[in-house]
Amino acid sequence: MNGNWRDNIRRVAPYVPGEQTMSPRAVKLNTNENPYPPAPEVLQVIRESNDEGLRKYPDPDCRQLIHALADYHGVKPSQVFVGVGSDDVLAMAFMTFFCGSQPVLFPDISYAFYEVWAEMLRIPYRKQPLDDGFRLKKEDYFQKNGGIVFPNPNAPTGLLEPVSAIEEIVAANPESVVIIDEAYIDFGGESVLSLVDKYDNLLVTRTYSKSRSLAGMRIGYAIGQEELISSMLDVRNSYNSYTMNQTALAAGTAALADESYFRETLSKIIRTREDAKERMRKLGFSAPVGGESFSNFLFLAHESVPAGLIFQKLREREIFVRYFNKPRIDNYLRITIGTPEQMEILYDNLREILKETEV
Repeated sequence: MNGNWRDNIRRVAPYVPGEQTMSPRAVKLNTNENPYPPAPEVLQVIRESNDEGLRKYPDPDCRQLIHALADYHGVKPSQVFVGVGSDDVLAMAFMTFFCGSQPVLFPDISYAFYEVWAEMLRIPYRKQPLDDGFRLKKEDYFQKNGGIVFPNPNAPTGLLEPVSAIEEIVAANPESVVIIDEAYIDFGGESVLSLVDKYDNLLVTRTYSKSRSLAGMRIGYAIGQEELISSMLDVRNSYNSYTMNQTALAAGTAALADESYFRETLSKIIRTREDAKERMRKLGFSAPVGGESFSNFLFLAHESVPAGLIFQKLREREIFVRYFNKPRIDNYLRITIGTPEQMEILYDNLREILKETEV
């Protein structure tokens, strides 16, 4: 007997993350992970985890981590929200703030999860086209809307918008919440956190997954004025009050303790990135016109060989980069900055592949 329960299933096209290979030989440059270990203090608190942290519920208010983040950024604890990676934080923000009848605005080339959340939560949205150089057109956001969200630097392009342009967008939309996703801001550029106390409609999200080498621990947070954070807490506590585990809370706190290690690791990635720009240019790759990556990845197209072909040939050699088979960006590769040794393997294999594909 066939029932009709399938009629009540929520149908969505899910977000597809970068491939997670299990091969120990793989050179993994496709998910923007940090190639260096977390701070020593983080490894120490993980080693010291005990049975109590496993058998008891964690602090639902996440006070240890929230107070550490508030101290680090010079804000009040009541201005900080934490969650299981910035994806959890952003999803909670979508549920909390994007509940009107007007469309939420975000770029057409951006973090793919925005569209997935909007579809899943039945939020009206409109994708605003980036210009020919993949830059944000601020004027597109000076219209009636139900909210605004975009990354800065953008993903997958790595391009950075100036704080002045973002402030214009925030100031022009006092009736909407504007979310700036700063997942990659530590790798270059100026944060908009300085604007939080000036605008009650600005929410800034961050992650530990990239610059702090803790993608596997899943730690994200948001900073905004107290009313925004309080509203997010109300939604979270109506959904799942125990979002973060005990070890993640301790690790997230410990990661903030060693600023010199953090800066040293960032510097290594930035130096490798700048070297990679020149090395890839010599191989015939280029970034979008007038664009420079301010993230821990490069977004590049080759002058003569299609991106899809390069992606496949690298994959056959167990070198993983990211390819998006989507309009406007289907001839670009997103390449995470690895260690200098990993990047040398990439360059050597690219030389061989480009030689094989010469016409």
